[in-house]
Amino acid sequence: MNVTFYGAVREVTGSMHLLTTEHDRILLDCGLFQGRRKETREKNTVIPFDPRILTNIVLSHAHIDHSGRLPLLTKHDFAGRIVCTRATAAACEYLLLDSAHIQESDADYLNYKIVRSALHKMETSMGTKKGSKKDADRLKKLLKKNRRHPDAETVNQLINEYHLEGVHPLYTVEDAQQALSFFDGYPYRHPISIGREMTCTLYDAGHILGSAFSLIRARENGRNFTIGFSGDMGRFDKPIIEDPTLSFDDQDRELDLLIMESTYGDRLHEPVVDLKPKLKQVLADTYDRGGTILIPSFAFGRTQELLYVIHELYNENEVPRFPVYVDSPLATKITRVFAEHPEVYDQETHEAFLQQGKNPFQFDQVNFVKSVEESMALNRDKTPHIVVAASGMCEAGRILHHLRHKIHDSKNTILIVGYMAQHTLGRRILEQGEAYEKSGRKGKAPLLRFMNKEYPLKARVVKLGGFSAHADKNEMRRLLQESNLKIKRIALIHGEEEQSLAFADDLKKDGLAVVVPRKGETLNLT
Repeated sequence: MNVTFYGAVREVTGSMHLLTTEHDRILLDCGLFQGRRKETREKNTVIPFDPRILTNIVLSHAHIDHSGRLPLLTKHDFAGRIVCTRATAAACEYLLLDSAHIQESDADYLNYKIVRSALHKMETSMGTKKGSKKDADRLKKLLKKNRRHPDAETVNQLINEYHLEGVHPLYTVEDAQQALSFFDGYPYRHPISIGREMTCTLYDAGHILGSAFSLIRARENGRNFTIGFSGDMGRFDKPIIEDPTLSFDDQDRELDLLIMESTYGDRLHEPVVDLKPKLKQVLADTYDRGGTILIPSFAFGRTQELLYVIHELYNENEVPRFPVYVDSPLATKITRVFAEHPEVYDQETHEAFLQQGKNPFQFDQVNFVKSVEESMALNRDKTPHIVVAASGMCEAGRILHHLRHKIHDSKNTILIVGYMAQHTLGRRILEQGEAYEKSGRKGKAPLLRFMNKEYPLKARVVKLGGFSAHADKNEMRRLLQESNLKIKRIALIHGEEEQSLAFADDLKKDGLAVVVPRKGETLNLT
């Protein structure tokens, strides 16, 4: 038996690991790499094995960096099943379709740029040939249906007519719909057959709704093996969902290998108990300045936690009751998924809301933005309000338009509530905003370039680490020290290299056998 690590190895996206036995090959996650478009496209396009060799896939949770390449497998003759929790299967119905729409839109935009560039070169080479130039101008005007969207049909016709090398989406909405037919959702603590003499049991990982630790038991050559896969591990005492599991069933306790995330392997978060008072302070300060709070937020998990905590603050009359706008169609849909799975809520949520007949995510001041026109009008609104919008790392989506209108005004606040990967606009906002604050906001504000223009970062930048959905290093150590697991060896994945290596050093001091694999490396367990 062995494990080969193909993604989220010394980095934090593209989770993918292959468990191989004499008879079966089980894939743990199949996530998209996220970051710069060119680099990630190259990584995402190549699947390092033939999908037909796989027996089944075990999916830890629905986030796209763990699930987003599944349609690439299912459209290339994968014949097994995708095993996950029921809540994860429900969330993927929206997340994968949204991802497919983004792939199609990106391809349309890149093809538009290819054709526009070709027509420009054609105009230049034609010189004074007015008839031909007029024809080129006419074609150029056909490239967009309106000011915002390329006319994909016309663009593709021109690519074929002029024999240009166009861009194809990684997968289409149709491919994503096909992938959804492969999902099997199961409850926690229910053994599932995934191969010959091989079972998987899912335990609550406390990261997002439906996230799971996967405990896989297999028998090979007369020997029993147990492999644990953490997926992404959540924090303790967070609102809405249960804490990460610490008590595992007897048959799953002794692990030959734990494949464990290390996103915050060298960092500590703010205590969860400080989350509400710090958010209260941010809301009060921004309201007093007459400003707006922009919150780049992941549609799944973070948005719902924000609504929950703001709802609590409003119920307790602790802050001015701003209007709250959720400007993300995906977040609106995912919030419905949360409402449909109260069986995984923690006791506090049941007592504070459900037993009172209240929806944790609905209150008088919250508005779910329904149209592009409504979003555009919100961009121009100068009255105090809160906007929660995707994408969480500010790389795409409606948050960019809100930033474009609000980033240059010192009355406003950009509230960072989640992880910002390297090379993203969100990371640049965080780092340059914190540096500007430390300087006492002296001198010219830093300039940030996005949407083909530079903007001064005059808005206040505040980070609230308490909202993170990932366990910090002490919380991850709590799983190792306080759970009833007995672990022979640990492989650290899903962390930027310095985070994984630092966490490995700490765990080795505790006497644990730890490795930090490289991409493509195989660990043999026999």
